[in-house]
Amino acid sequence: MADGQGHEPYPPSPAAAALIEDWLVHLAAIDSASPRTIRAYATDLRRFFGFQAVHLGGEQGLAPLREIKVRDMRAWMADERAQGVSPRSLARRLSAVKSFFRWWSEREGFDATAVLSVRSPKYQRRLPRPLPETAARDVIARMAEQDERDWVAARDTAVMMLMYGCGLRISETLGLTGDILPLREVLRIRGKGNKEREVPVLPAARDAVNHYAMLCPHPLRSGTPLFRGIRGGPLNPRQVSGVMADVRAQLGLPATATPHAMRHSFATHLLNAGGDLRAIQELLGHASLSTTQAYTSVDTSRLMEIYRLSHPRA
Repeated sequence: MADGQGHEPYPPSPAAAALIEDWLVHLAAIDSASPRTIRAYATDLRRFFGFQAVHLGGEQGLAPLREIKVRDMRAWMADERAQGVSPRSLARRLSAVKSFFRWWSEREGFDATAVLSVRSPKYQRRLPRPLPETAARDVIARMAEQDERDWVAARDTAVMMLMYGCGLRISETLGLTGDILPLREVLRIRGKGNKEREVPVLPAARDAVNHYAMLCPHPLRSGTPLFRGIRGGPLNPRQVSGVMADVRAQLGLPATATPHAMRHSFATHLLNAGGDLRAIQELLGHASLSTTQAYTSVDTSRLMEIYRLSHPRA
């Protein structure tokens, strides 16, 4: 079974289902988790509860779950792997289970060490691969040649300009509305975890967006999507990926040259030009500096150079 859709032998008991809902509300209200994260965690928890119901002897309430042993956790993980779940996906599911049990044990005062002590499976982290500067420029130039309709070509160019010129995620780019028009020097973005950040907008990016807005045949009103599909609905990320695939083939770029690679390239090229790692972290909207380091493909010698130039006692 491909990366394990798996099964849910028993639905959670009413008490367990209510508890899961309480936790999801907590995630949304206190931790500002995104709707996508909440949906994924809900599925992970229901699958886990379903497995444990069978493993522990049939449909049961909450009491047996407070007594889960390490061997029960290992049995669940083994079952997930047997269904084809990758180590990376299993690590995410285990993280959801641990997060839930941490919250539940603190709320009700029981010992969840058996769950919390289980080690996550090891997996190879896929490091992002930025494009060379010339390739990034070539991608943007080719975007203007992919559709004979001027407004569509302008749209695709503007999308790539925002990802490369401002370091936006594709979801952030396609989530923009007509409220930003006309685009000015600074753009306020609401990113992951519902966190807001301000990013400067290069003149070339402003011109690209404003040019697209002028050509777009669909009304770009306040509160409506900025980037539109052919029929006027919101532009789908798959359409952006499809155009990028065509450009990639034309330029002979590797499969890693995806729309998201433009965001990686923004960070790497900014750092190579002398940008500060902390400032880049803020521009990308990363909570962790280590995430920014991975995005920017920083090698040890470059980090040491930044340290030497920036640290007051170096």
